[in-house]
Amino acid sequence: MTSGALSDPSTLLHRFDRTFRVWRYGVGHSHLLLRSRKDGVEDSRLDLHFEAVDSMQLVTRYEGLELHTVDDSEFSRVYEESGVPQKWRETRLVVRLRSRSGTGYVQCGRVIADRHQDDEGVSAVRDVVWSLRPSGLRLPGAPSRGTKDRLPD
Repeated sequence: MTSGALSDPSTLLHRFDRTFRVWRYGVGHSHLLLRSRKDGVEDSRLDLHFEAVDSMQLVTRYEGLELHTVDDSEFSRVYEESGVPQKWRETRLVVRLRSRSGTGYVQCGRVIADRHQDDEGVSAVRDVVWSLRPSGLRLPGAPSRGTKDRLPD
């Protein structure tokens, strides 16, 4: 139920060849923001929004960030440790964060990556480059099967 293929316990969902930092966490709306700012190479800011966050384990910096699925045992372990009610299991996903500078995970309802031309977070224009909901992680033939909400870079 949590991986993209029966034979592969961890599927690469998306790769970002940039450095992200933990930027903000809002308790009220359970929203986590990881941000990759403009630099000498990149001409835009890239934000990763994790919505409806139930639990997380993070390092403060991710160099060359990859987002992966988790296997069923890790998915179950995260749910047990987080205390999220079983009835929400179908509406949440667990995303493994991997990079050269550390690993972690986020248990959440949705992930959105968007690009901005400004670097201060004041732009109202949201250029979504990738997103994922739990329905994007169903195995072929499983109930409530969906597809990844993926848009081109």
